Amino acid sequence: MSAPWLDVLDDTIRACAAHNRPDLAERLRDKRARQLDPKLRVLVIGEPKQGKSQLVNAMVNAPVCAVGDDVTTTVPTFVQHAETPSAALVRGATIANTPTERIPVPIDQLANHHHGGDVVRAEVGIPRALLDSGLVLIDTPGVGDLRPAHTASTFAALLQADAVLMVSDATAELTRSELELLKQVMTSCPNVTVVLTKIDISAQWRRVLERNRAHLARAGVAAKLIPVSAALRLRAAKTGDKALNAESGFPELMACVQQDILAAADVLARRTIAVTAASAIKQLVTPVREELTARAAQGAENTISALNEAQRRIDELRRRSARWQAVLADEMADLVSDIEYDLRDRTRKILREVDKTFETADPALGWDKFEAWLEDNLTESATTNFAWLLDRSEWVAEKVAKSFPVARDDLLPESIFPDDVLDRVAPMDKPVIEKFNLVQKAFTGLKGSYGGVLMFGLATSLAGMPLINAISLGAGALFGGKSIMDEGDQRLRRRQAAAKAAAARHVDDFFIKFSKDCRDAARHIQRSLRNHFSTLAEEMQETLLESARSARRAVQDDNSERERRNRDAKRELDELVALYQRVQALGHAPPLGISA
Repeated sequence: MSAPWLDVLDDTIRACAAHNRPDLAERLRDKRARQLDPKLRVLVIGEPKQGKSQLVNAMVNAPVCAVGDDVTTTVPTFVQHAETPSAALVRGATIANTPTERIPVPIDQLANHHHGGDVVRAEVGIPRALLDSGLVLIDTPGVGDLRPAHTASTFAALLQADAVLMVSDATAELTRSELELLKQVMTSCPNVTVVLTKIDISAQWRRVLERNRAHLARAGVAAKLIPVSAALRLRAAKTGDKALNAESGFPELMACVQQDILAAADVLARRTIAVTAASAIKQLVTPVREELTARAAQGAENTISALNEAQRRIDELRRRSARWQAVLADEMADLVSDIEYDLRDRTRKILREVDKTFETADPALGWDKFEAWLEDNLTESATTNFAWLLDRSEWVAEKVAKSFPVARDDLLPESIFPDDVLDRVAPMDKPVIEKFNLVQKAFTGLKGSYGGVLMFGLATSLAGMPLINAISLGAGALFGGKSIMDEGDQRLRRRQAAAKAAAARHVDDFFIKFSKDCRDAARHIQRSLRNHFSTLAEEMQETLLESARSARRAVQDDNSERERRNRDAKRELDELVALYQRVQALGHAPPLGISA
C-alpha cells in the first residue's frame, strides 16, 4: 500500500491537471520523485563561520569538510556512505540535475581543489554506521557570504532537503537575519532543528540558549534547539572519553537524528508534502472562488460588472508589465553607470596616493610593503563597489516588485546574484629597479673627479705648481662626490617613475577587468530579474484570464446553465477544500481561509 501522503500528492497533481494548471502539476511531480528517493538528505545551513563544516566532521568523526579561519565551503558537499573512502567534484547544469562529469580527487586534498567554473557540488563517501541507512549530510556555503553564488547554491540544495540542521554559534544570540533565514527555510522544508555550536568557547552559552529559545517562541518557530561542541566531540572520539563526549552534547544531537529523521522518514515526507501541496491548492482555489462570487450576484448587471472588473485587472496587469520592464531597464542602466563611475573614482584616489608616496619614497627600499598596501586598497575598493552593486540590485528588485498590482510572498526572487568576481585580478608586475652599487659609484666618482683634477691642476700649474697637487686632488674629490650624488638622484627619480608606471598599469588592468565583471554581473542580475518577474506576470495573467473566462461564462449562460455551473463550481470548491483538509492532516499546512 502506498503512503497516505503519496495519495494526497497524487490527488493534488490530478486536481492541478483538471484545473488546467500543468505548471503546478509538473512542480509536484518533481517533488514526488524526490520524496520517493530512499536517501534522506539533511542540509546543514547557516551564516558564514558558524561551525557548519566542523559539525559535519564531528557527526561522522572524520575530517571530510575543510575547516579553518582562511578556508570556506564554496560548493555544497554531500557526505554519504561508501565501503571505501572516496571523493569527487561533480560538474553539471544544477545541483539537482544528473551530473555530466564526476572528477575523482584524493579525499585528503578535496579542500585544496579550486571549486570554480561549472562545479556544482562535491561528494564524499566514507564507511560510517550513521550513513549506512541512507542518510546524506550536506555541508553548504554560508548564507549571506559576499560571494552570492555560494548563497544561491545553498538555496538550490535546500529544494531537495528532507530535513535541515540550522547552525548558529553560542558566542551571540540568534540575529534578525538568522530568524528570517529560518522562516524562509521552513517555507520549503518544515523539518528543522536548530544546533547551537561552539559552546566550549562561550562561558555564557546557557544564557544564549535560553534567549534563543525565547526568540524562537516569539517568532512562532517550533524547532528543537540543541547545544553542542564539535571540538569536544572530536577530542572525545580520539581519546575514548565518554564523559567528555556527553559534555559535548552530541549524544542528544545523534539521538535527534536517529529518532526525528532516520526513524521518522514518513513524518518528514508528510510535512514536506503538506507545505508543497498547500501552496498549489491555494492557487487552484482562487479562480473557483472568484467564479462563485461572480455567480452569487443576482442579475446580469452584477455579472457584467464582474466581467468588466476581471478585464480591468487583466489590462492593469498588462500596463504594469510594460511599466516594470521600463523601470528595470532604466534602473539597471543607471546602476551600471554609477558603479563604473564609483570604481573609477576609487582607483583615481589610489593613483593619487601612489604619486604622493613616490614623490619622496624609494621603491628599492619598500616595494613589498607598497605592493601589499596597493593590493589591500584595490581589494577594499572592489569589495565596496561590488557590495554597492548587490545592495542597489536588491533595491531595484523591490522597486520593480511594487509595479505589480498584487502583494505576494514570492514577488521578490530568492537569489539574483551572479558568480563571484572578486578574485580574478592578476598579480602586480614588479618594475625594473636600477641598483647603484659600489663599483658604479666608483666609476661615477672617477669620471667626475677627472674634470676637477684637470681644471685645477692646469690653473695651479701657472703658479709653478705640478699638475697633480693638493689643491687639484681636493677639487677632484669634491667634483667626484657631487657626480655620485647627482647620479644617485637621477637613478632615484627613474626608480620612482618606473614604480608609478607599474602601479598605474596594474590599477588600469584592475579597473578594466573588474569593471567588465561588474557590468557582466549587472547584466546577469537584469536577466535574472527579468526572467523572474516575467514568470510571475505569466502566472498572474493565467490566473486572471481564468477568472475572466469564468466571469464571461457567467454572463453568457442562461439561468439553468448558470445554476448548473454554480453547482459544479461549488462541487469543485468542496473537493478542493476536502483535499486541503487532507493536506492539513499531514501537518504544517496553514488554514485555507474559506469554508466548504
